[in-house]
Amino acid sequence: MPVPEFVVELRRHVGHAPLWLSAVTAVVLRDDEVLLVRRSDDGTWSPITGILDPGEEPAVGAAREALEETGVEIQVDRLVSVGATGGVVHVNGDRASYLDLTFACTWLSGEAHVADDESVDVRWWPVDALPPMRPTLLERIAAALAGEPAARFRRAPRA
Repeated sequence: MPVPEFVVELRRHVGHAPLWLSAVTAVVLRDDEVLLVRRSDDGTWSPITGILDPGEEPAVGAAREALEETGVEIQVDRLVSVGATGGVVHVNGDRASYLDLTFACTWLSGEAHVADDESVDVRWWPVDALPPMRPTLLERIAAALAGEPAARFRRAPRA
């Protein structure tokens, strides 16, 4: 289901007004490949992303999203970045900003395939030959590949 039921219920009350939502990105790695989905809403390639359910642990949400979107089971290894995505206007007019928690993940089992209506294609891509995608998504993949012990986060620019 593309829009979680709790968001549908919120939208009944607030219409298209901006919402602040918690989200996850799962950068799923298998050897020298990363699992990407081609989104059905705008046709772009992306790591696995999704909105957390109320009270859901972020790592649990990342694993749930991977299974729901691609049919693969993953191990969530570590938090690699934290950032805010603001000013998103969805095709239906809904406005939102997202607090994204990006995790480096390891593929455990399952054949990757389109498992829901959020994507039109699912593929393993060599990490050195990724398709074009938004810079913020490439930053999330780079953070997962970096192997740094601490999570990355954006800092406010100094004046």
